[in-house]
Amino acid sequence: MPRIEVASVDAPFPERLRGGFGYPLRGSGLATCVALALIHYVGLLPSYIGALASIFVWAATWRYAATCLLHTANGYADPPDVGVESSDTSAWGLVAIHLLVVAFCVIAIVFYPHLLVPFLILFALVLPAIDMSLAFDGNMALAINPLNWARVIGAFGSAYLIPVAINLLLGITIVIASVTTALLPQLLALPLFAFASTYLAVLAFHLMGVMIHQRHERFGLEPEAPKLAKIGGQDADEDLLAEVDALAPHDTVAATSLLVARMQNRVAPTSLHLAYRRLLQQQGFRDGLLVHGQIWMASLIAQGEAKRALGVLQECCGIDADFIPDDPRTCAELADLSARLSMRRIALHLCRGFLNAWPRDTQTPHIGMLAARLLAEDPEQKSEAARLLDTLESAWPDHPLHAEIGLQRSRLARTP
Repeated sequence: MPRIEVASVDAPFPERLRGGFGYPLRGSGLATCVALALIHYVGLLPSYIGALASIFVWAATWRYAATCLLHTANGYADPPDVGVESSDTSAWGLVAIHLLVVAFCVIAIVFYPHLLVPFLILFALVLPAIDMSLAFDGNMALAINPLNWARVIGAFGSAYLIPVAINLLLGITIVIASVTTALLPQLLALPLFAFASTYLAVLAFHLMGVMIHQRHERFGLEPEAPKLAKIGGQDADEDLLAEVDALAPHDTVAATSLLVARMQNRVAPTSLHLAYRRLLQQQGFRDGLLVHGQIWMASLIAQGEAKRALGVLQECCGIDADFIPDDPRTCAELADLSARLSMRRIALHLCRGFLNAWPRDTQTPHIGMLAARLLAEDPEQKSEAARLLDTLESAWPDHPLHAEIGLQRSRLARTP
């Protein structure tokens, strides 16, 4: 089971509020916001097709935002993946409510323009109560009852103004977008407006989820994340780390043995790996740090945490300048990543290590081309880049990249 990041129910709301602004930009949240913003291009399709497609995209946006609310209310610290399971009744009820609000706003714009601003203010005030009621009650009739709105608002007090302010900001964003869309090229204005709207929707729903999470006992809720974390042994890991920290000053060997026994059983969290490396450093186990680095990098790559694996690689290179991953797939992925991050020195080190260790691997032409490109950035290393491309071209005549190798060699020859 992957590690579950659990939000602390005791964290002060101002702290959760500050962290909340980055919530839509983390992990699956950022990927989803970008994807939804780009999908809004379907609105450019002709006539009713584009309008209908836009409605479906907005439905998907509110569906994801609603899932974020439920996810946060259940104690999860990170945004959910798109396919995460949630309460269909609550989530689709939230989608229906927000589509209805959009329909009212469209009617006001077309037939009663003077009512648009009062509508926006009214919806901003009552929507958080409706949204949160649906989340913890799952009852549409109750959620749209004005008496229930008063109950919800009273339960949250002044904190209720936070999602209200964000809803007002979202409404203002929509109004501004209707103006700026005419001033900017539509191909640029559409995704910018869509991303801003999606970001604000996810932020508002996340903060409402935070408010529910911190008052879950008042609403008869039992957050799911802590229970799953306990089943996965995360509480045991925290207890083990405390035991290791207490034991380490007196007996580093025994503390190290505790961590070794734990990490042999299942995937360990970062905190345990860092504690293990600290103990190895204290004991001067240079080779142990390198062996652990290999194991941890492979685990991080498998978990999709390539950037953290790159950090482990840099630490190991500080111990042994010739260190490279012991698996060609890991080495190639980190070489590509470091090149994308403009870390030329480490990327070139990985490429050279790969070419020396696995000269006949199927990825060798790709890594060789990457190394040649990096070498060509330095005028003093262009000749080395040319020799490398010549070697690749002759050694891999049947490889799918053979033509591209020749093209890169020709471009390099034309460069002064």
